Amino acid sequence: MGFQLGLFSPNTESGLAITTAPERWHATWDDNLRLARIADEVGIDFLLPVARWTDWGPDTDFHRSALDPLVWASGLLAQTSRLRVFTTVHTAFHHPVVAAKQLATADHLSKGRVGLNIVAGWHAPEYEMFGLSLPGDHDTRYSLAQEWWDVVRRIWSSEEPFDHEGRFFQLKNVVGRPKPYNGHGLPVINAGSSTQGRSFAARNADRAFTVVGGPRDGAEIVKAIRAEAASHGRTVGVFTLGHVVCRPTRKEAEDFLRYYADERADWPAVDEVMRLQGLHAQSFTPEMLQVYRDRFAAGHGSCPLVGDPDDVADGLADFAHAGFDGIALSFLNYADELGYFAAEVMPRLRARGVLSADDEETASPPGR
Repeated sequence: MGFQLGLFSPNTESGLAITTAPERWHATWDDNLRLARIADEVGIDFLLPVARWTDWGPDTDFHRSALDPLVWASGLLAQTSRLRVFTTVHTAFHHPVVAAKQLATADHLSKGRVGLNIVAGWHAPEYEMFGLSLPGDHDTRYSLAQEWWDVVRRIWSSEEPFDHEGRFFQLKNVVGRPKPYNGHGLPVINAGSSTQGRSFAARNADRAFTVVGGPRDGAEIVKAIRAEAASHGRTVGVFTLGHVVCRPTRKEAEDFLRYYADERADWPAVDEVMRLQGLHAQSFTPEMLQVYRDRFAAGHGSCPLVGDPDDVADGLADFAHAGFDGIALSFLNYADELGYFAAEVMPRLRARGVLSADDEETASPPGR
């Protein structure tokens, strides 16, 4: 399987752009349905949502509304034919017995096109909403995630009832049917950029989904994750994330980026998101948090892919050459901008050998 292109966080208002620009993504159901149909048509490989339960405070619209990832994924899978749609599950908020049945049901609905993004949680206000306390250390969060995943996998693989006596879950006479559509588990992503998160992915996931500074430092992170996976006798791919501003000329793209991510940036929200990321998520190093304020406004700290179609194609090719297996992208307005990206950037990626020419057979120009 070649380099894959996905879309990240379209289920949330504003997506990844922390801005007040009126053109920003509003993430209504109709918006998402329109986007999924375009993505299915033009050859995007996957959609990946964010699980967001609370907002960022009364003074910002960033993530004011967020569609539930599992319901969202199920609805989009029912309206598409080719696309893989992941759901994001917080292990602290979803009981594994319930999650196993919900995920298997979505897998049958889509005939095997649902995927699972496992997240251990980090946002303290969300834990408070659920009447829980955020563990102060990553090791505890990922120990719970490991036990959660062990239970889910056993439900999917076991034909006989079983008991589970663990640190976090004590379960009796557990059964679960249906099993996943193809008789085995789902494709699994683990979104984590801390040491513990990357180690969890190396042990459990098909793809690690991790923040990097760019292709250069990312190449070393890819090697490290793959080496750790190999030490467990496993092969794991690596995805990262980026925000795209693609226009016919580089100047147009840079001007538009300046407009929405500087002149119209929601700087108080940027600083609050960065504060909480620094305190709890550990996805970004302190050095990254200092340097990346502009990147947070533009795309929640993800890598910029800004310029004309050749610039953007070259940037994506750099990630492929660095060893990444794919990238999840955001746009200021996903549905309005994806058609141009598909028409101009994706053919250039095929010409560069980044995307398989076979992908063109399953895709068509938007609107056809």
